[in-house]
Amino acid sequence: MPAQRRPHTAERSGRRVLSLLLRGWADREMRAAPSCRCPASWPWLLGICCAGILLASGAAGAGPRGPVPPPRDGMNVLFIVADDLRPTLGCYGDSLVKSPNIDQLASRSIVFQNAYAQQAVCAPSRVSFLTGRRPDTTRLYDFHSYWRVHAGNYSTIPQYFKENGYTTMSIGKVFHPGISSNHSDDYPYSWSMPPFHPSAEKYENSKTCKGKDGELHANLVCPVDVAEVPLGTLPDMQSTEEAKRLLNIMKTKNRKFFLAVGYHKPHIPLRYPKEFLKLYPLENITLAPDPRVPEELPAVAYNPWTDIRQREDVQALNISFPYGPIPEEFQRQIRQSYFAAVSYLDTQVGLLLNALDDAGLSNNTIVMFTADHGWSLGEHGEWAKYSNFDVATRVPLMFYVPGKTSSFAHPGERVFPYLDPFTHVSDSVVAGKAKKMVELVSLFSTLAELAGLWVPPVCPEPSFHVALCTQGPSIVQHFNSNEEEDDYDTDYDHDYDIEDDHEEPIAFSQYPRPADTPQWDSDKPELKDIKIMGYSMRTVDYRYTVWVGFNPSNFSANLQDVHAGELYMVGSDPNEDHNIYNSSLHGNLVKKFLRFLRR
Repeated sequence: MPAQRRPHTAERSGRRVLSLLLRGWADREMRAAPSCRCPASWPWLLGICCAGILLASGAAGAGPRGPVPPPRDGMNVLFIVADDLRPTLGCYGDSLVKSPNIDQLASRSIVFQNAYAQQAVCAPSRVSFLTGRRPDTTRLYDFHSYWRVHAGNYSTIPQYFKENGYTTMSIGKVFHPGISSNHSDDYPYSWSMPPFHPSAEKYENSKTCKGKDGELHANLVCPVDVAEVPLGTLPDMQSTEEAKRLLNIMKTKNRKFFLAVGYHKPHIPLRYPKEFLKLYPLENITLAPDPRVPEELPAVAYNPWTDIRQREDVQALNISFPYGPIPEEFQRQIRQSYFAAVSYLDTQVGLLLNALDDAGLSNNTIVMFTADHGWSLGEHGEWAKYSNFDVATRVPLMFYVPGKTSSFAHPGERVFPYLDPFTHVSDSVVAGKAKKMVELVSLFSTLAELAGLWVPPVCPEPSFHVALCTQGPSIVQHFNSNEEEDDYDTDYDHDYDIEDDHEEPIAFSQYPRPADTPQWDSDKPELKDIKIMGYSMRTVDYRYTVWVGFNPSNFSANLQDVHAGELYMVGSDPNEDHNIYNSSLHGNLVKKFLRFLRR
């Protein structure tokens, strides 16, 4: 019998788009997760998971001088989140950026190569992953509402750990401050004690950047002499010191803890100790590989980076709105300072992890490291976040689990010795890489499973009335995944069942806009001004985005009102520069997609 014709790449990918869309939007792509999972294959966990009983097993070779297993009551959690950090790190293949401490963490962790935020702006992303709900369920697309009042009384990750006997603590920027976290970082629901905010934080947007004229300015590019800034310190330095203090208290009191540390960098202003500039000579800094606005990019998809334009050094350039390019020399300076801020962040992460060693807690503490979203560095002529592109939605994500991703340390052995980025030559090798598409909305269920807690169920539809459930399944199943298996050569000619178990992993993101063309509030429209919502799905082969009408009064998308679309085949177009949405090959996909969503 002759072999069947194998569809060419574009045809296969086009059919794959339809296949996935026909399986449902957002929550519908999730498989029902078991209500309780017992990671019995892990040498340090045995027992009855549903009852929450954890018994430490004797690790092979354990003894007076052997590896030390975790205590009987489970693992602590150190939850580290950076602000505006794309995967510009050595452990993600960046050969320029110096990030030895994060790379060292990666060498002892499972590292997810394709992790995505659900909305590329601070408050919506953080509320989404801390509640395990998507933005359409938190109903937070801006900064101006509190989900418990505005949407539903949803539990959060730290709240769940607190209710399970953990001391939960917040340092720095974990929740976005302000209305979106009830002006309290959701205390006392989520935290056992009032959250800590560094006192130097109030100077972040002040005129502390010395310009060429010798005066102080509120600039975008802001290397500083730390001794000369107010209080003689920076917010992230203060956060690290407070985290070290709390770790020692937890050790002394023998308390099981969930410690969340939110670092501000590399969020703008790009304000960091000036010595980090030495790591990145300007002559070594290149422009983005695609610094121009793509011709096929719909106007609604473009973000005009208005927060960047408000900085004094950018204002002085007199750049036209919305597409006027930043001069190339200044583009290099922005990129240089972003990389320098990343290396500064890396030192703080290194000091924090070194303190975990000092307190003797590295053998019984899960460490998770991620960011709220990425940041454009000139790609597509864009800066900042505020879009659905990979550069804005893709984030680093790694989990260190003692005894699982790395062997237990022997007594006296340091797991995370501090590494100086100015002298250390990185030689770390990532312990494990997972290429599956995963989402930050899965953090809740994943951390619950890793800690041996009952895994909250998948949310029903709708779930506004359900306090404890998640819209992201645990990704622990991918910790030992075989990366050779990512071949989804499905039969595309049969009728699709949305409950089909054979699903290609996908990541969903979305972004609101006030109009079809760039406006001054396009990057951060208030809820009342949102007219369009861009829903985007990312698979290993493509990114597919549809911009549809949106009614902010009832939070509904009008699927018949399609304003624009984007389709990028990332295998041949990794930078997402060539939009083929309007090609005849994919014309029928839109109609079928809309028919499915309307029913």
